[in-house]
This record gives sequence, C-alpha cells and structure tokens, in this order.
Amino acid sequence: MPDAMDSHYAIVLRALCEGQVVPLLGAGVNVCGRPDGVSWEPGVSLPNGSELAEHLAGIFFYPEDSGKDLLRVSQYVVAREGLGPLYDELRRLLDANYPPTSVHQLFASLPGVLRAHGTPQCQVIVTTNYDDALERAFDAAGEPYDVVWYIADQEPRGKFWHRAPGCEPKVIERPKAYDGLALEERTVILKIHGAVDRADRDRDSYVITEDHYIEYLTKTEISQLIPAELLVKLTRSRFLFLGYSMQDWNLRVILHRIWGQQPLSYKSWAIQKNPSEIERELWKNRGVEVLDIPLETYMSELAERLAELPAAEPVP
Repeated sequence: MPDAMDSHYAIVLRALCEGQVVPLLGAGVNVCGRPDGVSWEPGVSLPNGSELAEHLAGIFFYPEDSGKDLLRVSQYVVAREGLGPLYDELRRLLDANYPPTSVHQLFASLPGVLRAHGTPQCQVIVTTNYDDALERAFDAAGEPYDVVWYIADQEPRGKFWHRAPGCEPKVIERPKAYDGLALEERTVILKIHGAVDRADRDRDSYVITEDHYIEYLTKTEISQLIPAELLVKLTRSRFLFLGYSMQDWNLRVILHRIWGQQPLSYKSWAIQKNPSEIERELWKNRGVEVLDIPLETYMSELAERLAELPAAEPVP
C-alpha cells in the first residue's frame, strides 16, 4: 500500500500533466542545494531574504540594535539615502549569471518532459524573487517563455511589463483585453514583486520596502492588473509553495491580494522543513497542506518520478 508521500507525488504528477499546478517560488528556492555551512557570497550564489537584509544593513550602516528584517532595512535605506542607491545596490547584486538551482531546472525541463509523455501543458510559474535564474534555466533548456513583472516605482506605476520571446517589453495597459500572452504555447513567468531587467536598468522594479508593501496591500488590486486569462489560471489551479514560510510577509500579501481571506479553491501544498505550530495553522486556514520535508529532497523525489513517466505512444 503506498504511503502518504507516494500518494502525494502521484497526485502532483497527475495535476502537472493536466496543467493544473502553479508553482509559487520564494526566496528559499535560492538556497536549495547549497551545502550546510556555506555562506552566501555575492556574485557566486543568490541570497535568501535574511541574507539580503544582512547585506543591505552592512552596506548602508543600518543600526546594529535594530532587527534586520528586509522590509525594515530597505525602508531605512530609502529614508536615509533615497530609492536610487537601493536600486543601484540591488542591480549590482542581481546583474550576474547565478547558477539555477534544482527547482529552476526542474520547471525548465517540465515542458519537454510533458511533450514526451504526450500531455503538453504550458505552465504559469509565480515568483516573488527579483533575479533571472529561472529565466536562464529556461534558456539553457531551449524552452520559450513570457515574463510578466510588476512596476513598483517608475511610471506607469502599478502596472505590469510583458516581455514575449524575442520581443521588446511592453506595458500591459488594458489587462482585461490583453491578448499578448500565449498560455497554450509556452510558459508564463509572473514576477509579482518586480524584477531586475538586465537589458535595461530603467525597467528594474522591486517591491521591497515597508511603503511598497503598504501600497501593495491597500491600493493595488492585482486581480485588475494582470491579464484576465492569467487570473483565471491563478484562481483555478492547485498551488505548490516552494521556498516560503507562512511568516513571510510577501506570501501573506500575495494570498490576500489574489484570494482575499478565503481558503484556496483547490487543494494545494507547501514544502517547508520544520514548520512551527502556528505556521501549520496558518497554512491550514488557507486550505494548504504543509509537508515537512527538505526542499532538496522534495525536488529530487519529484524529478525522479517525472523521469519515470512513460513516453507517449507513437502516432500511427
């Protein structure tokens, strides 16, 4: 009789083959596979949220007796030195070819796996990370994709950029009527907290300060800003939360802006090692099953099961 994890993987595989899973990638994805005891080093590996906060605190002389929360540190930088220096430092950190992790690589390989299996389904992947490691994993796999990212500060503030393969980015001015995506043909990467644009620093965008989150929570109706077909996908899919803790403000803001206070409509999962009791309750209240397993182990097991999918029967 299969154990609970075997049943879980079987359900996830079926949902992936049906195009009914939306991965949601947090900062914890960036340290997936990093050996224990190895410190983050700029230009070598991507930071998680606390490492980025620690770095910014040191660069901008944040008071030592204050807690190094990323939102608070970033707010301090903007208050003392302005938004420009914060953006400059973030670009300096993110404008590098960081190696994709196993999480990035699995989802970049998924379109090819599903084509071989005979169930070609295009993905929507949501992330709050600013880096482009996921995009570069898709480039390495030879898979086309669209990127949609939030405009936090520059005009037209509060809207989204869209970059299609081989095209210059354009602003999504009328989300409900926007038809520039190709959800039936290729993956869409939705970066709801902005992104570094290594082609043009004027398109860099980061939801990172306390003020950003206040505006994001109280003024920004995400459901009115992203293309309608993308919103339908978000509200009619299962979610796989990777690299998040329920204590993360950015995750709770996302859940509130898209789904309000209601539980998710479809059974979803969070991969989180050693969640606290309160985190378990917060996930449960959202209709999310939390699985206490290291992210590296989970991705390895999922990759093995994907590799075991049978090839499609040849068409006579």
